[in-house]
Order: sequence, then structure tokens, then C-alpha cells
Amino acid sequence: MAERVALYLQDAHDLRDGLDYVRYAEKRGFEAVWQAESRLVRDAIVPMAAYAAVTDRLKIGSGVINNWTRNIGLLAATFLTLDDLAPNRVICGIGAWWDPLARNVGIDRRKPLKAMKETVELLRRLLNMERVTFHGEFHHVDGIELDIVHGRREPRNVPIMIGATGDKMMELAGEISDGVVLNYCVPPEYNDNALELLQAGVKRAGRKMEDLDRPQLVVCSVDHDSERAIDTTRELLTQYLAQQPHIAKASGVSETVVKEIQSTLGWPATKEQIRKAKHFVPEELIRRITASGTPQEAKAKVGEYRRHGCTCPILYPVGGDVSLLIDTFAQM
Repeated sequence: MAERVALYLQDAHDLRDGLDYVRYAEKRGFEAVWQAESRLVRDAIVPMAAYAAVTDRLKIGSGVINNWTRNIGLLAATFLTLDDLAPNRVICGIGAWWDPLARNVGIDRRKPLKAMKETVELLRRLLNMERVTFHGEFHHVDGIELDIVHGRREPRNVPIMIGATGDKMMELAGEISDGVVLNYCVPPEYNDNALELLQAGVKRAGRKMEDLDRPQLVVCSVDHDSERAIDTTRELLTQYLAQQPHIAKASGVSETVVKEIQSTLGWPATKEQIRKAKHFVPEELIRRITASGTPQEAKAKVGEYRRHGCTCPILYPVGGDVSLLIDTFAQM
């Protein structure tokens, strides 16, 4: 029986190469491709549109956009447009962003739960082709609807999945979303607590856990040389543990390690700074919170995430041979 598996693309590859990767992933039986949007480097929507245009079956997800920087009308119109390119294949993954990045561009992430709840409610209603008037704390709209004159006017099937890391956001995802995008750089047992939180939200909404999809980002460096795969991942963790403190906290990394890395890295970090600081990241940590190593080692680790509640691993090839990763997890 085929297992669900997806590909995650960020900014380490040429955009045109990304088109080849998604076509090959579709050919080898992958279910979806998710495009990152986190640091100030590559937006998600443009690559998603390109992936949608060159594939026929693959689902296309945002992994994840934030709920602060696009007004609700534009957000709905964006996913309407993507659905026009790939009907019934688009997934909206959305998250609450993170500090200090949000703060540094002038976003005050106050009451992130309330802001997310309003965004998901209005986005869902607009994609359902409703005419919406709403005056909340974060969104104020008067009689707006998706203004379709030429094209399909039927409600759009765009699942909304929350990228949750914190406990309260995880509960909210269980309550209001179609699924949760579980974070990467965490050990498989992190999911055990996440499932309890999701269950609390599901129960509050009178839903069933089976109704909630739980794809998970997994850093995955595959190489026939295990040590080379580990070293590739070490560079990624060096950057992310320094710049995204919510991930460092969720993965249980000591503050000492984070501060040592931060003392070397600037913002944005350079390749030279990352290589200088990477020795602070121990191999034990890499093996605990990522699927890095030979194809056999990577598959075994991904299996652990599945056993701890992940419904579809979203594999992030941090470097090396992307085709080898796709072949390792191919379903056809």
C-alpha cells in the first residue's frame, strides 16, 4: 500500500530547478509539494503558481504564509487564483509568523490566536463565495465577496491548515482548521504532546481527530555518505536555531547552544558565518530532530514521525541530490 509523502521546497535551489523537482516528485508518486515562506527571501505564491502550471495531479501547498501581511480580500483572491490554475489541488497553509522577524518589519503580533481565528473564518467564507460583512479586532470588511465575472463561481475546495508550534495555537488548529502543519526540527516525540493539544481543540469543536490532517515538515538530508548528509543538515540547523527561537524551544535545544551560534551569526547570516558556527551543533541533535543520513537511515527516521502521528511527511531536502531523496521515498 502506498504511503503519503510530500516535498518541501525553500530557497536553496534555483527556481527553474524547482520545476524539475516537482515534476519528478509527481512522476514518482509524491502527493504534494509545499513551498516555504518564512525568512525575507522567497515568497510562496509565485513558485506555487509555477508548480501548479507544470503538474497535473500534485497538490500545491503554502508551507506556510503568514496571516499578517496580506489583507483578507487579497488573501482570498490569491488562493482563488491558484485554484483556477490547479482546481482542487491547492492547500492554504497559514501561520502566525515569528519574532524577531515580524517585529523588525513593523508587525505587532498581539493576540495571535484571535488574529488567526478571524483570518481563517473570513478566508473560508470568502472562498465559499459568501458576501461578507465582519467587524472584528483585526479584520473589518463591509459587503465584500470574490468578484468573479469571468470564470467559476462555485465554492472553492481549498483546505486551510494552520502551521502551529505553540500549545495554544495547536489547540486552535484542532478546533477550527482542516489540518495542522506540524513543524520541523523537532524530535518525533514532540508530536505526542501536539496530538493531545489537537485532541482538546477537536473535542471543543465537536469534531473527530480523523477529520484533521496532520502533515509534518521534516528536514531530510539523504546521501549515500552518512557523514556528508549530517554535515549538510548541520549548516541548516546552525542558521535556524539562531534565527527562529520558537523552533529552538520546541526542539529542546539548550539556550547555551543557541547563544553560542547567535554570537557568530549576523542577520541575515552569511555562508561564512554559518560554516564558522556550525561546530556548535552536535551530531546527536541532528540525528534526534532530523531525518539525515543514508537512504535507509532517513527512511527509518521518517517512519518514527509517522508512528508519532504524522499523516504525511513533508520532506525538506536541505542540500545534495534532491532526486536521490525523491527516489528514496518514491511510491511508484
